[in-house]
Amino acid sequence: MANTYVGAIDQGTTGTRFMVFDHAGQVVANAYRTHEQIYPEPGWVEHDPTEIWENTKAVVTAGLEEAGLDATQLEALGITNQRETTVVWDEATGRPVHNALVWQDRRTTDRIEELEAEDKIEWIRETTGLEADAYFSATKTEWILDNAEPLKLQASRSEDVRDRAEHGELLMGTIDSWLIYNLTGEHITDVTNASRTMLYDIRGLEWDDDLLAEFRVPESMLPEVRPSSDEAYYGHTDPDGFLGAEVPVAGALGDQQAAMFGQTCFDAGDAKNTYGTGSFYLMNTGTEAVESDHGLLTTIGFQLSGEPVQYALEGSIFVTGAAIEWLEDVDLINNAAQTAELARSVDSTDGVYMVPAFTGLGAPHWDGRARGTIVGMTRGTRKEHVVRATLESIAYQTRDVAEAMEADSGVETTSLRVDGGAVKNNFLCQLQSDIIQTDIARPQVDETTALGSAYAAGLAVGYWDSVDDLRENWQVDREFSPEMDADDADRMYGRWDDAVERSLDWARED
Repeated sequence: MANTYVGAIDQGTTGTRFMVFDHAGQVVANAYRTHEQIYPEPGWVEHDPTEIWENTKAVVTAGLEEAGLDATQLEALGITNQRETTVVWDEATGRPVHNALVWQDRRTTDRIEELEAEDKIEWIRETTGLEADAYFSATKTEWILDNAEPLKLQASRSEDVRDRAEHGELLMGTIDSWLIYNLTGEHITDVTNASRTMLYDIRGLEWDDDLLAEFRVPESMLPEVRPSSDEAYYGHTDPDGFLGAEVPVAGALGDQQAAMFGQTCFDAGDAKNTYGTGSFYLMNTGTEAVESDHGLLTTIGFQLSGEPVQYALEGSIFVTGAAIEWLEDVDLINNAAQTAELARSVDSTDGVYMVPAFTGLGAPHWDGRARGTIVGMTRGTRKEHVVRATLESIAYQTRDVAEAMEADSGVETTSLRVDGGAVKNNFLCQLQSDIIQTDIARPQVDETTALGSAYAAGLAVGYWDSVDDLRENWQVDREFSPEMDADDADRMYGRWDDAVERSLDWARED
């Protein structure tokens, strides 16, 4: 094993990363490339699936070259991906019929409101564990089938996209399926990604016929669902393809489940929060699918070959790191690293609260029509106050979820494992510890999303023997403990609810 490794393709919202890990879970190769964010209309977000695939090939090739590695040294490949983002493609040509609809896309909010009016929300929640929301893949697939341009056939006539889907000529999938298909030619997803489509019965572990009928998604379009770590493999890369080697693709997890796996949250009660474009707080609930009474999602955490599914409770926060990007977009900061310096330069926000509901609010509010709001400004408000309020909003949203998590699970979180780009910000980590009054543990390897998918693939091929090997790899970089008085934290958090209230139900059509 000294000269062999496991690779991970981490296909995220803003770009694609390829990393290679050794047996100790340490990074030996890392390459990254961004892709275009496409905004055809307000609230609509798309990606070009072909660009994503081309970038995937580019970062895998670059990562291996820069580290001086050969593809034959890869024991396996794992995949992790932005979840819910949905692609429909032509099986014969492999070409997408439309851009991918990104998880942030809100164009199907009206469809969700139809489901609410028809009292179908509870049925969807009981079957899928999810809140009915435009976030998930079901309404995105339905929209593509109804709205994509007709496909031009070789006979020079056009045929309706939905007709072609019903004739078995089109495939759909989340980004993991799209990459697995291009890498291996197989149409496969894993249980974690299937659980994010709003089409999958998370207890019966099968595509649900009634949901497929509701959203008019032909079953022939759907990928086969397999364990997250699959000893039978999803397939192999083509030795004549871009890698020039036959490498098993053996693990896949949606990005947040991958981060939980990479943080070695293998036991009931273990919890992690990932701070990326959004933030995603997951708690392992073991083999029990715990129903939420407080606006959280019940989702599949992971499944190892031959073992039962492990479930999780999840709080999905749509905008956290993206709020920092917005500060940069509007020239309040030059780069993300500046936020800590500016936030420290003032003692408080002077009563300013920022609710970054740019794409609606996720858990526990679930309001697709909420919009970004800044309240409490005076003539004395400066950019430092707005920057600090933005960082505080990340901490407040996490506390919203943490309190819901404790109420649903009955488990008090004493230590929260954190990862993602924003946790490099020590000010934010300390602020987070203060606001939720909980210890924060940041690991040495903070790219835990990629690491988790590598672990899943490596377990499948025997590169690691068991999850105990992975626990031994996990090392703390730094811990943060609450320094703020609990009463002060409660007081600050108390006004957050008032600010959220003002952001709700804003985006109404005339």
